[in-house]
Formats: sequence, structure tokens, C-alpha cells
Amino acid sequence: MEATLEAPVEAKISDIQRIFDKQHANYMKVGNTTVSERKAKLKKFHQVVEKYRPQIKEAMYNDYRKHPSEVDLTEVYPVTSEIKHARRKLRSWMGKQHISTPLALLGSTSKVHYEPKGMVLIISPWNFPFNLTFGPLVSAVAAGNTVIIKPSEMTPHSSALMGKLLAEVFEENEVAVIEGGKDTSTELLALKFNHIFFTGAPSIGKIVMAAAAKHLTSVTLELGGKSPTIVDETADLKMAARRVAWGKCLNNGQVCIAPDYVFVHESKKAEFVSEVNKAINHFYSENASEESSYARIVNEHHFNRIKSYVDDAVSKGAKVELGAKFDESQNYISPTVMTNVSNDSKLMTNEIFGPIMPIFTFKDVNEAIDQINEREKPLALYIFSKSNKNINHILKNTRAGGGCINHSSVHFFNTNLPFGGSNNSGIGKGHGFDGFKAFSNARGVLRQHVPNALELLLPPYTNFSQKLIDFTIKYF
Repeated sequence: MEATLEAPVEAKISDIQRIFDKQHANYMKVGNTTVSERKAKLKKFHQVVEKYRPQIKEAMYNDYRKHPSEVDLTEVYPVTSEIKHARRKLRSWMGKQHISTPLALLGSTSKVHYEPKGMVLIISPWNFPFNLTFGPLVSAVAAGNTVIIKPSEMTPHSSALMGKLLAEVFEENEVAVIEGGKDTSTELLALKFNHIFFTGAPSIGKIVMAAAAKHLTSVTLELGGKSPTIVDETADLKMAARRVAWGKCLNNGQVCIAPDYVFVHESKKAEFVSEVNKAINHFYSENASEESSYARIVNEHHFNRIKSYVDDAVSKGAKVELGAKFDESQNYISPTVMTNVSNDSKLMTNEIFGPIMPIFTFKDVNEAIDQINEREKPLALYIFSKSNKNINHILKNTRAGGGCINHSSVHFFNTNLPFGGSNNSGIGKGHGFDGFKAFSNARGVLRQHVPNALELLLPPYTNFSQKLIDFTIKYF
């Protein structure tokens, strides 16, 4: 496996400024492009992504041995579906939205026009480098912005390929990739962008938001957290176990919406644990290290982090039901199921971001709800149940960015659904029209056609005008 811990080569400040200045000189021209021009760019983008599919798969394998089929499902498909959706809907999105006008403003009409925010910065993560870079990029291009992309230094093969791929679609004065590490990010965040779209950890999200505040730059923060799963006594356990196991082990658990920990009704615990183990062995065999479908942890740092979580949990009484096998030479951590995990263990005080599944039990679903609500709002919450009463009770009494009922993680793939967190798990939404709006300013415009009653309410104020004001307040 390729090493990814070497210090990244930082971008030159002069190059960053040069690209920023070129985009600044061009952003109004890009913002004034037509529906047809933007659709043509997106079409070409789609074609180039398809062209580079083999190289994308190779880059992802070199970065952390991600299986080519999983690359297609989780890196390529979300991007191509986002492009196709934007191309289908762009004319209506860019059209002026007619808004009703109150009777008090009789004689006028109102519209909302979505105009580009201007110059935007996309800072993308390492866990889904193409998906979580190109997805927001589609929205930014559809909205008519210029874009600078700062991809993660932890997946160098993928980041380098992005620059090559995008150079075949866009000129540098419209879309540019700037590689580097922390110093490069710091230099970019010091610049006056009109919007920043960041995907990553809440701790870094706070840094991004603080930097944006200096310029009053708007932000979309796609963060993470500990996304819970509730499996009640009515659930189809075999189905639930299979879908939770898939959501936990996909991308080796390095997924912001992965089911972080699971609550299962105490009467179903043994059966659920057994079914989870069966599902994992079916997906990846009894020795996942020899199964090509199973990815690796991205680097040594994260391997050691996750291993320390497991060691800490075991030292505090946790029981390993499956897995807990490690091979540092290839950053391999087997799918691991644990019970009797202490709430003060590192597994439960940190987002796991790895293939470790802590399982807890409850007698009454409110016990699970109370424990979930004691934590920060999660990015996703998953419910497995056949009881509409239980489902509605959980939805009503919890808060989360999104989620699924009787499935795990697949809400991300619906471009018609807004995707994003709440507070600690994120600010703002992406995907589809919500992504378009994230990179747009909703410009409200009222047009006066004929004189209206407001003309009678202008100074100097009189008893007559006051009566008209009183009438307006009372009836309009």
C-alpha cells in the first residue's frame, strides 16, 4: 500500500494568488453564462468523468485499496447522477421564480432570481475524494461560479488525478485544483471568497468558519459525528443486520454517515449480533484481509487512532464479538463487532470513522432516544422497525441531519433530498436544487407596474394617512 504520511508539497503563495486573481477577473463573465452554456460544461464534465473511470479506480486503489466496483458505486455514480440531475433541472432552477405579492402591494409583481455567489472555495476530504469534490463542484458550476478546489493531501493519487481531469473540462480562470497541506489551506482561507464549501471534521469546520467570518463569507459545512442506529423488537433482524453491516464496513467504515453505533432491543440482541456476524462473513469472508472487496484504512495515523479506540474499550470491559484483528503493515483492521462498551470509552466519545460496531441494548426505546439526545446532533440517524408508531415516535423525539428508515446511508444517493447536518454535524445543505441554492444568492426583486395605495402613506403624515395605516395593519 502506498504511504500517505509524507509531508505534502505546499502550493506557492504566488501561484495561489495568481489563480485567485484570474478567477476574480472572470467571475462576472462566468456568472452571466446561459443555461445552454452551463449545461454544455456539465455535459463535457460527465464525458470526462466517464473517460477517466479506469484511472479513478486505479488512483483509489493506490490510495487505500478500494475495490473498483465500490469506486463505481460510491465515487462515480453519485457524481454522474448529480450531473444528469442538474442538466435536467437547470433551466427551471435558473428561471425567475414567481412569488405571490400581498394585496397591500397591489400593482406590483415579485420574483426570486438565483444569481451566482461569485468566487467559491471547495475544501474536500479524503474518504470519498471524487464524490465529495465533484458533487459540490457540479452545484457550483450549475450556479455559475468560479471555483478553486483544495483536495485532501491524504489521498495524493486521487488529488493529482482531479487536477488532470478537470483541466480537460475547465480553464484555470473558472475551475482550478490547488494541492497542498495545512499551509495551503491556511493561505486559501485568508482570501476573500464569496462562499466556502467544506467537508470534514467538526474541529476543522470551526477553523473554516472562523476564517470565513473575517470576510463575512457564507459557508456550507458538511461535517460528521456519531450517527446512531435503532433496531427495535419488530424489525426484520436479518435485513437490518445486513444493511447495518454494509453501512458500517463500506469504505472500511470511513464514511461520515456510517452507522457509528447501534441500539437493539434487548430481546433481540443475541440474534442481531449473530446476523451481523453472518452478514460480515458473507460480504468479506472470515478473513477480510484476503478479500479484495474490503478496503484499508487510509494511513498509519488513522490506523493507530482506531486501534487505540478498540484497545481502550477492551481495557474498560468491552467484549469483542467479532474481529479486532490488525495488521499495521497494510493498515488493515478487520470488521469488528463489540458489546458491553463503556460510554466513557474513546469509541463512544469520538467519531469512530472505521469498521468498529459498538452494540448496545434497550428495554424501552426512550432509553435509546435519551442517550442519542445527550450527544451532539448526528449527521444521520437510522431506524429499523415495522412499527409506524415507533418510527414516528423516534423521528419526533430526535434531531438529525437526515437518515433512513429500514436502510442505511442510501439517502445520500437521492439527488432530490437535501443532504447535510445540523449544528455540530453541519451547516447548510447540498445535492440537487439544495446544492444549487447553496452556491447561489436568492435575489428577491419587486417590480412596480402602476401606482398603489402606498403612495398615500408617504410623508408628511396626516390623520388620513394614519387611518390608512391602521386599516392596512388590521386587514392586510
